[in-house]
Amino acid sequence: GPMRAVFEMLGIKDVVSKSIGSSNPYNMIRATVDGLKKESSPRSVAQRRGKKVADILPRRDDAPATETAEA
Repeated sequence: GPMRAVFEMLGIKDVVSKSIGSSNPYNMIRATVDGLKKESSPRSVAQRRGKKVADILPRRDDAPATETAEA
């Protein structure tokens, strides 16, 4: 639907969404964009909670592991 098009445009490929109420595509797109604008960054959430960003975000499996090279 229209929400999927917005997420795909942003590069988000795996998403499930549900709308309650209007099924008008223009309203759904506007509501999706408004919702995305209200999202907080991980940094601001961590600051508000008094924690580090690493404590807020789960470790991603596809993130490269940082290894130190022994000389």
